Amino acid sequence: MQNLPTIFTVAALLWIPTVALADSAIKPSPQLPETMPWDLETLSQQPSFEWVDEQSPVRSLFYAGEPYGGQPTRVFAYYATPGTLAGDSSLDKNLPAVVLLHGGGGTAFKEWAELWAKRGYAAIAMDLAGHRPVEGKNPHDGRNRTRLDDGGPNQGDEEKFGSIDKPAKEQWPYHAVANAIRAHSLIRSFPGVDPQRTAVTGISWGGYLTCIVSGVDNRFKVAVPVYGCGFLQENSAWVPRMAKMEPAQRDRWVQLWDPSQYLPAVSMPILFVNGTNDFAYPLDSYMKSFDAVPSPKQLRVTVNMPHGHPPGWAPQEIGLFVDQHLRGADPLPKLDMLMVKDGQASLRWQGPAKITKAELHYTTDTVEINKRKWKSIPATIEGQQVVAAAPPENATAWFFTVQDERGAVVSSRVTFPGERP
Repeated sequence: MQNLPTIFTVAALLWIPTVALADSAIKPSPQLPETMPWDLETLSQQPSFEWVDEQSPVRSLFYAGEPYGGQPTRVFAYYATPGTLAGDSSLDKNLPAVVLLHGGGGTAFKEWAELWAKRGYAAIAMDLAGHRPVEGKNPHDGRNRTRLDDGGPNQGDEEKFGSIDKPAKEQWPYHAVANAIRAHSLIRSFPGVDPQRTAVTGISWGGYLTCIVSGVDNRFKVAVPVYGCGFLQENSAWVPRMAKMEPAQRDRWVQLWDPSQYLPAVSMPILFVNGTNDFAYPLDSYMKSFDAVPSPKQLRVTVNMPHGHPPGWAPQEIGLFVDQHLRGADPLPKLDMLMVKDGQASLRWQGPAKITKAELHYTTDTVEINKRKWKSIPATIEGQQVVAAAPPENATAWFFTVQDERGAVVSSRVTFPGERP
């Protein structure tokens, strides 16, 4: 499918008032770094937009993005609600809403917006790489994308890392974060949406973005980054890439774009979702990211969780956690610190749901952390406590998972040697 005619250029987008109401404005956290490059007052405003398809169950639109290369840009997005799916707008009253951020190689996924609409949410899923998917073709195949003539930066290596010497506003992370926040400002303005009940979740690079966005835009009430984290310069799939930078370039990238700079500003509840052997975001950097967050936080780390968009939006715990904080639903089990003492590993848990299964997972391998083999042993549930044999003395990492009667799994913080209580 070719780009739309010029009637859909940014200049022709519908005008929406640009004065943000007091309760719709981002209130910057004092924990944000002084080098933060985004204009939060501007991003709090509702962006102009134009419907592309206002009739289908999952609708599509363009909204105004940030200028790039001295030119205005637009962003393609899908939008869905219970009412659009059913063809009945009366179903859309005071809906909670969610902003969906794709990962590397991804785009705006119609199926993802539909999934959340079926859960009872208004959902917006945008393309953060200056493209739009070709309708009727597999969106997971990168060949099925159309480059927008007025799109923002692509999501390749050059745009993410190679442009570090350019002004911040000419780099992909700047645009991706800004366009995620613009999507939030837009969906909060839509009829039928409760602007005080919004969530953000993202997968892989979208999880990376979620870590930044949740620190920058505190209008969100809950966040769920999947795979993505900060401290990428210390351990991640991109350490070799950063090693090619000059030290000053690497320092600038970390200061501007690493989530470690923004996670201390997170104020809403956040659920981190990852696997033990993720190729891109390893557990050491992941736990540092978890530790950097001062707000209420939980973990879902599971052994060998596959990496991808469908595997990344599949865990039911994502929806349950968001429901917990936006709809008052039953919470996920909350786990206290894992303790090792007198030959036993234990922790206490809290929550209304019954715990039906618990396991202790550990590894004794010393190879790269995301290439280690894990062993799992059953734990005993004793009231509000979970108990298992202690991991061996030569264990290099260990953690508990518990599963409640809904099948929902949460984990303790992953412990490393030297952290043993």
